[in-house]
Amino acid sequence: MSTAALIPASGAPTDDVARLFVVFKVGGVDYALRADEVLQMESYTGATTVPGARGFVTGIIQLRGRVVPVIDLRVRFGLPPIEPTFESRVVVGDKDGRSIALLADTAREVVRIAPSQEEPPPRLVGDGGFVRSVVQAGDRTILVLDFAKVIGEEPIDV
Repeated sequence: MSTAALIPASGAPTDDVARLFVVFKVGGVDYALRADEVLQMESYTGATTVPGARGFVTGIIQLRGRVVPVIDLRVRFGLPPIEPTFESRVVVGDKDGRSIALLADTAREVVRIAPSQEEPPPRLVGDGGFVRSVVQAGDRTILVLDFAKVIGEEPIDV
């Protein structure tokens, strides 16, 4: 894997095909989504519970006049849920015109990642799971997520 440094979004890319990624933390691990899948990041103040929703769906929130489901990434990834904090954020993504919010422990970073920095996940990790690729930058590891699988639009094999 490449150990090249990540380039802050405000910096000049070293490779004109580098793409922007939104980086967030869940359970102390760095995850990312391609910026073209992300509509916005917002502070999280809670959601309205929806009876009968899947276990990883925390509820719904109102964002700019739209009702948006919230997926708790800690629960989705098999981690114990925690009470939201001042640092908790929702990363709102778009899938086929639908907005879906992902609840993360924190989210504040946008970086450029060159395609050469992305490696497929190890076979045992990547076989049907949520991780699309792995980025190694110095001592930092970022797991790039497959948004469709995280939100339940595509089947996973776990």
